[in-house]
Amino acid sequence: MDKKTKKLFSEIMREIGSKGGKIGGKRSLETMTPEERTARARKASEAAARKRTGQRLAKAATRPAKAAKKK
Repeated sequence: MDKKTKKLFSEIMREIGSKGGKIGGKRSLETMTPEERTARARKASEAAARKRTGQRLAKAATRPAKAAKKK
């Protein structure tokens, strides 16, 4: 393919892809069960909380408990 054909092909494929992307989320929500939608929302909420708190939630959950200090 020459440059002009490649550019035209690229533009056409980009347009096709953008059309599918616009309906993808809506379509997936229509075909999911309520449990799947809940799981997806929970995962998104947890990811947002981790980002908002600077990853502190994930680290705190995996950190081992400290031993009690002796005097």
